[in-house]
Amino acid sequence: MNNITKSKRYALLLATALTVTTILAGCGGGKSAGNVADGDSGAGNTGDPGKQVTISHYTIDSEDRTFIEKLIPDFEKAHPNIKVKVEKAPYEQFDSKLQTLIAGGNSPDVTSHYGYGGFAEYYNKGMLLDLTDLIKEDGFKAEDYSIPENLMKIYTVNGHTYGIPVNMYVTLMLYNKDMFDAAGVSYPPSDYEDKSWTFDRMVEDARKMTLVSDDIAKTQYGVDFTWAERDMRPLYFGAEPYSEDTWTNGGVPSETHFDSPEVIAAYQKLFDLVFKEKVSPTSEWSKSVAGQNGDPFVAGKIGMSIGGSWNLAGANDFPFKIGVAAVPWGGNDKVRSTLFVDPLLILKDSKHPKEAFEWIKYLMTTEVQEKSIELSGGNPPVNTEAAEVYYKHFDGIDPEDVKKVYEGAAKYGYESYNHLITNYSQINDMFINELQPVETGHKTLEEVMPVIQKKVTEIIKR
Repeated sequence: MNNITKSKRYALLLATALTVTTILAGCGGGKSAGNVADGDSGAGNTGDPGKQVTISHYTIDSEDRTFIEKLIPDFEKAHPNIKVKVEKAPYEQFDSKLQTLIAGGNSPDVTSHYGYGGFAEYYNKGMLLDLTDLIKEDGFKAEDYSIPENLMKIYTVNGHTYGIPVNMYVTLMLYNKDMFDAAGVSYPPSDYEDKSWTFDRMVEDARKMTLVSDDIAKTQYGVDFTWAERDMRPLYFGAEPYSEDTWTNGGVPSETHFDSPEVIAAYQKLFDLVFKEKVSPTSEWSKSVAGQNGDPFVAGKIGMSIGGSWNLAGANDFPFKIGVAAVPWGGNDKVRSTLFVDPLLILKDSKHPKEAFEWIKYLMTTEVQEKSIELSGGNPPVNTEAAEVYYKHFDGIDPEDVKKVYEGAAKYGYESYNHLITNYSQINDMFINELQPVETGHKTLEEVMPVIQKKVTEIIKR
């Protein structure tokens, strides 16, 4: 941990916790919510424990989130005074519908930052209930739920707790063993300390598996590199687009550097995979093969896919042999993985915060966390006891490989910008729109990045 800057303390925090526990080892870089500016803590209502109440849990309308509906009957049986209702929204509409519900006086009780808006955005808008008094009154202890203590600090601001971590996703590489075998290429390592596993070696391996043909059915590519959100990708190569004070200034950077030579060069290395090295598909090809929302890796057309560990959740259904590997070293000695630590939050306008906290505690128990892994299709828990079940969840993948990848990804992890930078949903939309012509080869980075620099500055000032 030592000389690493404040902007990297967050993942260091994680790393410390994960080293102590067996779930995830290491010590990466990053930030904590404790670095964001003060907001309105909100007192919330205490509710009447003798009266039956209904609480609502707002989540994404997808199987890996709505599985909680199957947990409700047992909870209600043990808590006859509490009914739980699940409200859902598509991913793209998650933030807008949440804002509409709150504005209409129909705030859900429990949710997470499952949309594009992250913790900083929710916190700075005063949407969150300060859980500190509830935790103290209840006697809640993180160790009783096998939650690493330092993970609890992620969503603690100036000594006040605003969220209970429930899942932790990392960046990892999935690879198609069948394509590796057909090309005679050795499998990539799961050990992050294997120094031979570099970005350049990944490109070499990708070349051996790439076959471009006029017949789209015969075309396949070696790698699809989708590391983190678009604004975060330069960090993989050591170029930092946001100023250091971002993490001590309420998630509001005083400067951004998206038009700097270092950031442009980092983006160029990734786009070179498509247009120079020709080992990665264009976005247009991917859509033509797998459909608008499909995945060409799942279709068996990509040798290596770098992305979030949520992609691992569907691995048991892939039509080929699958392996999991470390993200290769790209030039940043500290960062090779993005960390997405999702908390359970109680909204400030909750009418039944005590009952909502009972529901959160239930979801955090080891028994329910283990059950949730199967019901969700493979959501990774922060509960260290349940994590041992998670490592064994995937058919045909050595549990030790999954564990090594998680340990390494935590050690070299950096918390996702979308959790801790303000107005992030607007920033993300802008990046998707402005980089689209570069992704299709119709504009250069030199043309686009000055525009992005100007627009991101305007959004941050809002």
